[in-house]
Amino acid sequence: MTSSFGLGLRTQHYNDFLNARQPVDWLEVISDNFMVNGGKPLAILDRIRADYPMTMHGVSMSIGSVNGLDEDYLKRLKALEQRIEPMWVSDHLCWGGVHGRKLHDLMPLPFTQEALDVVARNIHHAQDVLKRPLVVENVSSYVEFKDSEMTEWEFLSEICNATGCQLLLDINNIYVSAFNHGFSAFEFIDGVPKDHICQFHLAGHQNNGDHLIDTHDHPVCAGVWDLYEYALTRYGNVPTMIERDDNVPPLAELLDELDIARKIAGDVLNTEGAA
Repeated sequence: MTSSFGLGLRTQHYNDFLNARQPVDWLEVISDNFMVNGGKPLAILDRIRADYPMTMHGVSMSIGSVNGLDEDYLKRLKALEQRIEPMWVSDHLCWGGVHGRKLHDLMPLPFTQEALDVVARNIHHAQDVLKRPLVVENVSSYVEFKDSEMTEWEFLSEICNATGCQLLLDINNIYVSAFNHGFSAFEFIDGVPKDHICQFHLAGHQNNGDHLIDTHDHPVCAGVWDLYEYALTRYGNVPTMIERDDNVPPLAELLDELDIARKIAGDVLNTEGAA
């Protein structure tokens, strides 16, 4: 069996992708960076898209907003989706604004039935506009809500059941939240519905001793690699990418890191196939 491996497209690497074919199967673009009517970023995106399949990953949909989704945002997202025809469109399970103002952060939700109803309504709305299943990513968190009525993995499962959406499992985010809140990352992975997993993210974080911060500015650590290996045994052949958002190294370093993911997946999937 083989899997597919991608990278997040970052401005520091535009020339690498424009000047030569790189050993990646696809690229993930941050939707919000290209939801404009024209200009150089879109022109570059079109050139790179001609050579690579792409996925779209958003940071501002605010799926958990009690005020519903921004119609203008969805309209511009749809226009970009029609332009680059991505393999899928994803965003984060969070809220990111209040009273019409963007916080530019991925704020966690309480895992309650009330929040679930809000999220399900918003996902249905997005899917009605996009005419395709939305892919939802788990976020890292640093506080827990006293009012939560279920675990995060139970919440994700209920959302999938209610909306038919798919899941982007960020393995690093699971690792960070598990450390911060004292739950089992392996139990999280066991508890999410296998047939809804669309993609994996792998990333690094900042270790502050008694808590971890999801900074995406370090290489993937050993514990996250171990969790990725376990996720592969649970879910099988899932598209995987390395996500780096700060302290972005030369492309060659990320390609080396991606090769580690390839080797782990190859070892796991070949073993599973032989069994």
